Amino acid sequence: MKIIITGSLGNISKPLATALVQKGHDITVITSDAEKQTSIEALGAKAAIGSVEDVTFLTTTFTGADTVYCMIPRANYFDPNLDLDAFTRKIGNNYAEAISKSGIKRVVFLSSIGAHLKENSGIIQRYNEIEAVLKQLQDVSITFMRPTSFYYNLLAYIPMIKNAGIIAANYGADQMIPWVSPNDIAEAISEELTTPPDGKKVRYVASEEVTGDETARILGEAIGKPDLEWKLISDEETLNGLVSIGMQPKIAQGLVEMYAGLYNGQLGEDYYNNRPAVMGKMKLTDYAKEFAAIYNQN
Repeated sequence: MKIIITGSLGNISKPLATALVQKGHDITVITSDAEKQTSIEALGAKAAIGSVEDVTFLTTTFTGADTVYCMIPRANYFDPNLDLDAFTRKIGNNYAEAISKSGIKRVVFLSSIGAHLKENSGIIQRYNEIEAVLKQLQDVSITFMRPTSFYYNLLAYIPMIKNAGIIAANYGADQMIPWVSPNDIAEAISEELTTPPDGKKVRYVASEEVTGDETARILGEAIGKPDLEWKLISDEETLNGLVSIGMQPKIAQGLVEMYAGLYNGQLGEDYYNNRPAVMGKMKLTDYAKEFAAIYNQN
């Protein structure tokens, strides 16, 4: 199969491209960084140099492919000039237009847990909007992948652990957090991209469900701090903490709202009603080794 992958050599796209190449598929990886071309070709894939913000480039690249994996690139939350809503909306609309014009019939879109909500989901609210736009496409089979909380987001707490000796947030603590590994997401996406068209559907992917307290214990043991605690703090304290390190206030507020939804259960309601029958392979104890290695480098 001829498959197009967006996301350059990111945490999901690189293992996804690697796995699909090994299975004999013709893979093209879209990247905006021309310096990544050599690394992409080393995987056995082709590189398409351009931006997902350029709908003409996307349409040209998609044309002739069998399936496409679409994701919204990471944005710089510390950029005071970033309009995150507009950025996300534009790329989502670009994907819809490029899919329609190129004639692609099979798509996997990386959405998010909480995308079933039209409001009160913070920075991921736009995924609800993008899913709605993509659902309007006729004669296109789409899987909306909704991963849970990424393990690697825990890396953001390293400075706090080193400076304050705790993990403090407005979610977690005694409440369950459904964590996921990018490798497990990549494996699920690979399955979806290579299966026959099956209309439009949602697929959740998670690796393990662990409370915040247990998360802190596992990470603490890995870094030699067995008494590491996860402290539940208020929305206001979380917001002030994010803004104090330079995050754009509007985006910080969106993160706080998202975390609050995770803690009160609203964000994960649809996930728990439709959780995957089989969890991913990488557990938190596995990821903790990677976390510890990065923790000890800094």
